[in-house]
Amino acid sequence: MENAVVSTSPTADGNTVIDSFHQFSGIKWLREKPLSKFEGAQWLLIQKAEEEKLLQVTFKLPENHMNRLISDCNEHYLSVGVSKYAQLWNEQRKLILEDALHTFLLPSMEKEARSLLTSRAKSRLLLEYGQALWNKVSAGPYQKKEMDISSDEEVAPRVMACCWGPGKPPNTFVMLDSSGEVLDVLYAGSLTLRSQNVNDQQRKKNDQDRVLKFMMDHQPHVVALGAVNLSCTRLKDDIYEVIFQMVEEKPRDVGHGMDDLSIVYVDESLPRLYENSRISGEQLPQQSGIVKRAVALGRYLQNPLAMAATLCGPGREILSWKLHPLEHFLQVDEKYGMVEQVMVDITNQVGIDINLAASHEWFFSPLQFISGLGPRKAASLQRSLVRAGSIFVRKDLIMHGLGKKVFVNAAGFLRIRRSGLAASSSQFIDLLDDTRIHPESYSLAQELAKDIYDQDVRGDSNDDEDAIEMAIEHVRDRPGSLRKVVLDEYLASKKRENKKETYSNIMRELSCGFQDWRIPFKDPSPDEEFYMISGETEDTIAEGRIVQASVRRLQGGRAICVLDSGLTGMLTKEDFSDDGRDIVELSERLKEGDILTCKIKSIQKQRYQVFLICKESEMRNNRHQHNQNVDAYYHEDRNSLQLVKEKARKEKELVRKHFKSRMIVHPRFQNITADQATEYLSDKDFGESIVRPSSRGLNYLTLTLKIYDEVYAHKEIVEGGKENKDITSLQCIGKTLKIGEDTFEDLDEVMDRYVDPLVSHLKTMLNYRKFRKGTKSEVDDLLKIEKGENPSRIVYCFGISHEHPGTFILSYIRSTNPHHEYIGLYPKGFKFRKRMFEDIDRLVAYFQRHIDDPLQESVPSIRSVAAMVPMRSPADRGSSGGSGWGSSQNEGGWKGNSDRSGSGRGGDYRNGGGRDGHPSGAPRPYGGRGRGRGRRDDMNGDRQDGNGDWGNNDTGTGDGGWGSSTGGGWGSESAEKKNEGAGGWGSGSGGGDSGSGGWGNDSGGKKSSEDDGWGNEAGGKKSDGEGGWGNESSSQKSGGGGGGGW
Repeated sequence: MENAVVSTSPTADGNTVIDSFHQFSGIKWLREKPLSKFEGAQWLLIQKAEEEKLLQVTFKLPENHMNRLISDCNEHYLSVGVSKYAQLWNEQRKLILEDALHTFLLPSMEKEARSLLTSRAKSRLLLEYGQALWNKVSAGPYQKKEMDISSDEEVAPRVMACCWGPGKPPNTFVMLDSSGEVLDVLYAGSLTLRSQNVNDQQRKKNDQDRVLKFMMDHQPHVVALGAVNLSCTRLKDDIYEVIFQMVEEKPRDVGHGMDDLSIVYVDESLPRLYENSRISGEQLPQQSGIVKRAVALGRYLQNPLAMAATLCGPGREILSWKLHPLEHFLQVDEKYGMVEQVMVDITNQVGIDINLAASHEWFFSPLQFISGLGPRKAASLQRSLVRAGSIFVRKDLIMHGLGKKVFVNAAGFLRIRRSGLAASSSQFIDLLDDTRIHPESYSLAQELAKDIYDQDVRGDSNDDEDAIEMAIEHVRDRPGSLRKVVLDEYLASKKRENKKETYSNIMRELSCGFQDWRIPFKDPSPDEEFYMISGETEDTIAEGRIVQASVRRLQGGRAICVLDSGLTGMLTKEDFSDDGRDIVELSERLKEGDILTCKIKSIQKQRYQVFLICKESEMRNNRHQHNQNVDAYYHEDRNSLQLVKEKARKEKELVRKHFKSRMIVHPRFQNITADQATEYLSDKDFGESIVRPSSRGLNYLTLTLKIYDEVYAHKEIVEGGKENKDITSLQCIGKTLKIGEDTFEDLDEVMDRYVDPLVSHLKTMLNYRKFRKGTKSEVDDLLKIEKGENPSRIVYCFGISHEHPGTFILSYIRSTNPHHEYIGLYPKGFKFRKRMFEDIDRLVAYFQRHIDDPLQESVPSIRSVAAMVPMRSPADRGSSGGSGWGSSQNEGGWKGNSDRSGSGRGGDYRNGGGRDGHPSGAPRPYGGRGRGRGRRDDMNGDRQDGNGDWGNNDTGTGDGGWGSSTGGGWGSESAEKKNEGAGGWGSGSGGGDSGSGGWGNDSGGKKSSEDDGWGNEAGGKKSDGEGGWGNESSSQKSGGGGGGGW
């Protein structure tokens, strides 16, 4: 597996879309990159580009490994006989080996390789996501330089938090004490006015005076300013102006802590999540949204860990914090699992001050991550401690609901000290309770402290509590005495050499209990400030990147522009045009409000400015190519791109060459190809249709219907009663028109009896209250969010099937994983589980009542399959034998196409890589040989089976449902059921003879008494849920349970 290599090349669309700054630029041209060389989340990007049909991905084995594999197979499989018959049999065996290798083994290996790469990439991405979160929450709180962080005095600074407001709401100032509680709020909407109007100037002066008084009254240690846009830079200047005025006019009233008052930019992304969270309404019920945001801004400066943990409640708002550009590849549960892991590590490293949290409950937010606790136990302990107000002995935690085992796990991380309400109490508190030393090791710590104390004071002290407390105080106040201890000698004297790690921790904690190991706070760098305020990233703004700029003002030979992010752009006349030197003033060529497409020439981050250039010669020049961190296997190959374009051109020419126009006059008929039909319908409403010539010949027509955006279904109409005199009579429309089992006299009757009812039901579904837009995976994501909000309910919705146009998907979640069933669209209504429903509400009611109905289906054995492998002549080289293996009697090539369905994978071998097999391995939408067994989508657990080479694909005279591959159905699912099972081989038989034409008795094409319609009769229910693969029937896989009511 590790010997396989991966190559990528852009499709025709990809070559146009992917420029040097595109997300996929680094993976556009990869040449034979080994699986072992993939790092980070690169493979996830390749997967996404392939899904968007921008890249073609090829898996192959290097030639030497391929030859070795073939040689090994020949060695174990070929006969050593030298007779004529032995050699003939060896020729057959070689053909079988070649077929098995390219049809089954290599596609299976590719599938496994893709799964392996996805698993590795997700694991690495998850680690990167966790590291990004760790960097955020492991940052220490803001500290004043002169503060002694080891003192018992207040450590956290008093913070004045400021959020810029556009006017409604205005600029808001919130004063927080050292415990993060709100002291005062001030609104100053006129502080940033730049108008020279007398009234505006007076309003600004009034706001300056109010802010000055606000700061004098509360004496903040630091100002936290939310960095959200360029207006914040002006607000910062205005606040500094107030500070300078305060220092100059009232120097005596300025406290010692305000001597070096600084303004610190803070990212507003987390505070904005807090502003809109449920917990903010519980903690600050009477405050406005901007005040809540400002409170979170200040608290994040005081205690980043507690602020981040606040958003780890039932709503899991923390998951909306954008920490990694590729985090959207991760599932919600995967992300939260990593969040819990990081929060547990950092919380137990820092510990929780119980008495401080009992007085200020927001400090309790990390409690759920303490070892031995969880959300439920933490909430119970919090309520008990808040009622008590304070605690003085660590062991008293057992009285507050902690069991002994939980206490043993959690005790070392819960800090008991004189803080909160306990600060004013004279009650004794054991100094060891303010350390990470576990109560089980208190006796060792006391003995060590007493030994050091006795040695220092040269005397024997008593063993009473006062003497032990005095010894511990002595060691804590004189940490140098601990450093004198030679630990190995001391342990040898006590015969406790096996306790070295425990004693090392005890000595560290005795010298400085609960020392903060977090990364010290650092002011954001100029680059970080630039990206915070502009909202840009290193990927979105760089020299050479093409941007849109709006002309704000013209000044002689230059234009002052503004970018979408608010950055100022400078454009000189020399950079405007190649003949710029001949331009006297730019006003000759530009006017205010013009929108220009420019390149970034240079960036001045300190001034929040970019210099632009829009010369035609520079716009074509690629000298600013974005070539950072170019992959070692990146190799651009223009020749392959030309081959792709040439192949696409030839295919279109071939279609036009074989196109036969018809002599038919009808408002709904046009002489156009399938591609032209979809292009014609692209801007039409849903349900619009057109009749066109069929590619199958002059005895057929095709009805093309627009199901949804980029989803079109094609229905074949069989003409009858033609006079085959000459080409002219064949080009005329037949006397009868047949769709499935229904017969019509003319196109008007087709529209009235068939198309119009279908369109009516289509629009009913699209307007249904439970219909959701998007692909199956996008709808699944919406359902998961809804399930998270309503965990006790079975949530469900309807969506469009992009893979099988003309059908709908009923998606639902019972417990954890999404389940899917297909619904057919018919003139008489909707077909679900072989039943016809005239309206959707009745279908839903039936589904809710019968969601768990068991169904049975037999699965053929591997032995029965092996007995039916046909002999093939060496000359055939893959063609079917005389008995018609893999042939199809389905002459009605029902099709469907969707621009959003999975694209075929390129490469030397592919899933379903046979001559007629669909490259994605999905079931074929119409009759013919398919080489692949099919594939299973690892993301959704849905399995799709191709029409195998082994087995008869007779479809019989099925009822012609759209989305059915029986007798004229749309899409590619078998009409009644799929013959598949856990470990079984899929059968593509549509229900004809299973004796000579195929294996397995699959009733897929069984004739139905229902009218012709669109859709997959079977419903295609699949479940990858907790119950695993169940007995299958009628395309259903019933999974494990899931509780909850509707």
